[in-house]
Amino acid sequence: MIAMIRTRPLLSLLAAAAFTLMLGPVVILVGVAFTAGETLAFPPEGLSLRWFSAALDYPPFIDAFGTSLLVAAVSTVLALALGVPATLALNRGRVPGRKVVEGLFFAPIVVPELVLSLALFQQVMVGMRVTALGALVVGHTVLLLPYTVRVVGASLALADPRLEEAARGLGSGPVRTFFTVTLPVMAPGIVSATILAFITSLNNVPLSLLLTGPGVATLPVEMLNYVQSSFDPVVAAVSVLLLALSVAVAFTTERVAGFTKVFGR
Repeated sequence: MIAMIRTRPLLSLLAAAAFTLMLGPVVILVGVAFTAGETLAFPPEGLSLRWFSAALDYPPFIDAFGTSLLVAAVSTVLALALGVPATLALNRGRVPGRKVVEGLFFAPIVVPELVLSLALFQQVMVGMRVTALGALVVGHTVLLLPYTVRVVGASLALADPRLEEAARGLGSGPVRTFFTVTLPVMAPGIVSATILAFITSLNNVPLSLLLTGPGVATLPVEMLNYVQSSFDPVVAAVSVLLLALSVAVAFTTERVAGFTKVFGR
């Protein structure tokens, strides 16, 4: 490390600046969350857990967190249920206009989320009269579908199609070939797509902002509403709890499967 600093000082300086930009806001956020003061201030005025207690005792945050978990779980399952067959069709089948179909699946990533949320609001909530919770599930499913197709497709593209051909040549039917050969190959991509989709849904703001309704709001939207009228560190404490949840998911994934198996080499 010291040798690299001596031989490549500019590269080392840029690396240090990048780490500061990435980790600096997290350090400030954690300091503000543990402050004993009454307002958002850094460095903290002493250390205290009072704001974590206040966050856990604030009913709107608890209700919104439950809504976020429900929407994230349901939309992730729906995105996988739609994305995995679509990925198989695009990578193993003969789909007319394949490039056009792929472009349609990836369109929600290209289109700004505010534009997408406005379109969903007009068509789903106003036109079809779907409830706010249902609209959130539909919107998040549409948003997560491209991630599912992309990640699972990348995993499937690395597999050798001759393995499936060999299984069929030995008398295995399509269903058995899928469960014994194709699905194990796709499993790392499915796991990584599940993690990415769930975290993306849990932290989404632009799409959720226009698809909320009376009594139905996700946690990020509720946090945004809170900071418009209050300036205390409660939101910082909630952000640290969400950060801890993300770290816990990553740690559990590493312990159960390992990042090498999930995300590949």
